[in-house]
Amino acid sequence: MQARPADRIHIVQVPRQGSRAARTARLSLRAAAVSLLAPTGHTGPALPVWAIFAREEDTPAATTPLEWMLLTTVPVTSLEQAIERLTWYTRRWGIEVLHRTLKSGCRIERRQLGHADRLEACLAIDLVVAWRIYYLNKLGREVPQAPCTAYFDDAEWKALMVFTANHRVAPAQRPSLRDAVRRVASLGGFLGRASDGEPGTQTLWIGLQRLDDIVTMWRVMTDATQATVSSRVNSG
Repeated sequence: MQARPADRIHIVQVPRQGSRAARTARLSLRAAAVSLLAPTGHTGPALPVWAIFAREEDTPAATTPLEWMLLTTVPVTSLEQAIERLTWYTRRWGIEVLHRTLKSGCRIERRQLGHADRLEACLAIDLVVAWRIYYLNKLGREVPQAPCTAYFDDAEWKALMVFTANHRVAPAQRPSLRDAVRRVASLGGFLGRASDGEPGTQTLWIGLQRLDDIVTMWRVMTDATQATVSSRVNSG
């Protein structure tokens, strides 16, 4: 596969991981039908599969280039299909984040339920929670300048701004999604230093739990202060 000429250059977005910054990677793409021979010492027919070989070109200095050899039984008979299969593989980053949120945030591995049906019901709820955290994290990174109402309702963002800015009233201008996400993450321990990058799912998970309590109190207090007192006397 390495000896084959590249079919084309394909662009993928590589997310931040640890100290590695997010970047745009240019991958040379090669695809072909191949046969996998039986291991040494074993007999059997060759297994026909399709191979997709992607290698990063023009890698930034001090960065290990991406190099993927994908083998699939799903037919790859065109360049478009090869790109589609490669795109499937890049989805693993999001899947890993979702699973990490399930394990570290929802603590799904610590569930002590005695019946499978109860575990399935619990997992269904935890998956919704994990997906919402992942969705917020993804929105904050991909459309940071979108209005915060793309995720938060009015009570949520107003309570968040009052609490984190230490103001008595909510601002008239709603914040950007990035500002709101970072404020939520600060409730979960995110410090926002230059070297910290964008918030992760763990601090968002903790921050959203705290925000639930803050919003509950916000609604109680705003309902109390908006109650009207009539000066009319009911004479009967």
